[in-house]
Amino acid sequence: MNRDAIRQSPRGRSDESVGLPPTDVQSGFTALDWAIVGVYLLSMVGLGAWLSRRQTDTRAYFLSGGKIPAWAAAVSVVATSVSAATFIGAPEQSYTGNLTYLAGVLSSVIAVIVVAVWFIPAFYREKVTTVYELLERRLGVKARRGCSGAFMLGRLLASGARLYIAAIPVSLIAFGDLSTGHLAASIAIAAVASILYTVLGGLDAVIWTEVPQALLFVFAAVAAIGILLWHIPAGVSEIAGALARTTLPDATSKLTLFDTRFSLTSDFSVWSALIGLTLFNLAVYGTDHDLAQRMLTCKSAAKGSQSALLSNALGLGVAALFLVIGLLLYVFYQRPDLMGDAAPGSAPEGRKVFLSFILDHTPPGVRGLMLAGLFAAAMSSLASSMQAMASTLVCDFYRPLRPGRDEAHYLRVSRGAVVLWGVLLALFAVACIALQESSGKGLIPFAMEVMLYAYTGMLAVFVTAIFTRRGTGASAVAALWAGAIATAAMQFAPILAKKWWHIDVIALSLGWKMFIGTAIALAVCLSARGAADRAYPR
Repeated sequence: MNRDAIRQSPRGRSDESVGLPPTDVQSGFTALDWAIVGVYLLSMVGLGAWLSRRQTDTRAYFLSGGKIPAWAAAVSVVATSVSAATFIGAPEQSYTGNLTYLAGVLSSVIAVIVVAVWFIPAFYREKVTTVYELLERRLGVKARRGCSGAFMLGRLLASGARLYIAAIPVSLIAFGDLSTGHLAASIAIAAVASILYTVLGGLDAVIWTEVPQALLFVFAAVAAIGILLWHIPAGVSEIAGALARTTLPDATSKLTLFDTRFSLTSDFSVWSALIGLTLFNLAVYGTDHDLAQRMLTCKSAAKGSQSALLSNALGLGVAALFLVIGLLLYVFYQRPDLMGDAAPGSAPEGRKVFLSFILDHTPPGVRGLMLAGLFAAAMSSLASSMQAMASTLVCDFYRPLRPGRDEAHYLRVSRGAVVLWGVLLALFAVACIALQESSGKGLIPFAMEVMLYAYTGMLAVFVTAIFTRRGTGASAVAALWAGAIATAAMQFAPILAKKWWHIDVIALSLGWKMFIGTAIALAVCLSARGAADRAYPR
């Protein structure tokens, strides 16, 4: 499941609006905790500086010279896809619900197989630097620049909002409140560190820092599970039995994995996952350069495909870890019959549950590792976005418009592009502090789902280019607009119908929006007949 699924509440800095513990909570951070966080941040920057010596041209800077092992590329994909939203949001899903969240993760299996068999070989065959180069060779420059521009705009808003969301728990844990200054400081710390090691080491630095970052937040998850099991007096079999017997309001149990009921509003029903979320994940892995570029760093198409499949398996395991945390938190806070005298008392609300546990029930040192894990989740996603957007800006726009310069020039421009995107991402994240207060509930959900507006049209264009002989540059651009407009209509129609005409219109789940939006965009893109001599695949 895509890293953008968590939601925020209406009003930016009030405690209940963001679903976090009270702003007057004391973080209790010790010198040891701060030392752990400081060592982590400095080591990431140091690794980027050490890798900077490898950067001699833009291909090395953006694709690591095609020398990344498949396993490292796979771990990098996992680190990028696990954002701070996953760190906090996945435990909430199983704490308040069950395990059907995994249906969204499992839907990516089908998508990754398609990407591994058809998309990645096509990218390697054309020796592209960005995946959008393929579109120019098949449909023309309008298709390339249209999809590249849609990606950059969507990724700026989505990743900027994710950075803001990551700053909320970091500010709370590190400073004990959610004041504007401390939120901005949390954003700045993550942004500056990410910019430094990314601008120095390029994609090499992103990948090789994401390997320890992935290990760090996995360690944080495993540590949380261990501490929870130590606190809970009941054994594992007794816990599992109690969860299986717990019935939720929708008649499922806490251990329900697949919800087979047909629903147009559930993100995690089997039907929504198989139909809509499979398409969503196909766009994530095959058309979003943020993740797709990792699979272009290997020695061959076969290795790139192997990295995609491996990342999917690893991602499923990571998601399962965070869901287990949520189940154990449910037992810890909601089942005094199992906790006995060890029951903690009052239970926090769903979105605050993991942070409350970190603040109140983890020892010094471990708390520092937890915060470092949050930074790792935030920084890996941020660095990846900066690198991908710099790659598309330089390779899809600047270099074609300014040809004939030496590689040293393009490398300087590439590093400048990383800094530019890093600053813009941080500024948008800071702007979200004020924007959420003034614009109410719609801002953050829109920002977190904004890639859906780009994904519908982008996926339609790539499917047309790779699997058919139809489509032109003009129809590709029209498809991007059609997908975005269809998505906006589905997003806002229920709100406007209720407000203006007092009519209840079903609010479709993300999966069904993706399916309908992609179908409309695909019909538009296929409406024009392409040039036969540019047909793909060959």
